[in-house]
Amino acid sequence: MKSYLCAIGTANPPYAFPQQQIADFMAEALQLDKDDTRKLKALYRVSGIEQRHTALPDYGRQNGEYEFYPNTPGLEPFPTVGDRMQEYRKSALPLSVEAAQECLAQVPDMDVSQITHLITVSCTGMYAPGLDIELVEALGLPSQVQRTCIYFMGCYAAFNALKVADTICRADAHARVLIVCTELCTLHFQKQQQSDHLVSNSLFADGAAAVLVSPKPLSPLSLRVDAFHCDLAPSGHKDMAWHIHDFGFEMTLSSYVPALIKQGIGQLTQSLLQKLNLKLEEIDLFAIHPGGRKILEVIEEALGLTAKDNRHAYQVLRQFGNMSSATVLFVLHALWQELQPGRHEAPILSFAFGPGLTLESMLLSVHYV
Repeated sequence: MKSYLCAIGTANPPYAFPQQQIADFMAEALQLDKDDTRKLKALYRVSGIEQRHTALPDYGRQNGEYEFYPNTPGLEPFPTVGDRMQEYRKSALPLSVEAAQECLAQVPDMDVSQITHLITVSCTGMYAPGLDIELVEALGLPSQVQRTCIYFMGCYAAFNALKVADTICRADAHARVLIVCTELCTLHFQKQQQSDHLVSNSLFADGAAAVLVSPKPLSPLSLRVDAFHCDLAPSGHKDMAWHIHDFGFEMTLSSYVPALIKQGIGQLTQSLLQKLNLKLEEIDLFAIHPGGRKILEVIEEALGLTAKDNRHAYQVLRQFGNMSSATVLFVLHALWQELQPGRHEAPILSFAFGPGLTLESMLLSVHYV
């Protein structure tokens, strides 16, 4: 028995700001001098991002107009973890509901009473009773729906949610699994000038994505799940990480991450393709997590891909930035919009990366009823 991605819905908070406007906020918040401000703006210009969405209006405002951050020089007292989790709880539910409703609306004759399992994913907030229970109530799901929460796995967590859904669907012919990935990364801005923090502040954004997974196609177009493969690059253990500190979740994202991914992506791809006796030359559809522009470029170099092959990842990076676990689903959603019936059974190669350093891969196939 196989599993199928039957629909994907996406959502973003209402505030969207140009990348250079966010750079202005960061420069003032970090109290940078003219030379460091110029360097910061250069970093933002080469990020490949044009705009990002956020749950906080402050990133597009001047000091004196802030709602979340203190209207003081240096933003002191800086918001605590408790402050940030309060904002997460306020903003995560409506964003999640919007993504889930958009997803379910794409499936003909779909009724929420048919949902058997709910998987929620996030690395940017948590509380209990949590987002999963609030979604059951807000969407009107059955109270007996089976719930699984995947926390703190970072940008590759959607793959783990899809693996759980795939296992459920292979075991239960009546399963209908709703996955909701919700990330509010911008709540965790860190007021530090180390390069890791400057880079992460320039990349991360807010968004949610929802996927309906079933053991049979429920819509005219679906994506069949064919195989997964994951690996670890232990030498990158310290190069990408999340840590809970007093003033938010601190992201470590070193400049060595692209090189580590470049070293491991070839073997990861080969191991995945061997499971289905496929060759890389047979694939021309790609859904790669845009962890950053440089990451996309080194994957292209390692696998012989072009920027056109990677266009959906660049599109998502440009319009939305890096939304952690939700991002690769945004890329799949963008690819989905271009699919035509003539691509039936065409394979899709997908990657995502995160703390560990974890390398995740997946093969899907376009399926038309």
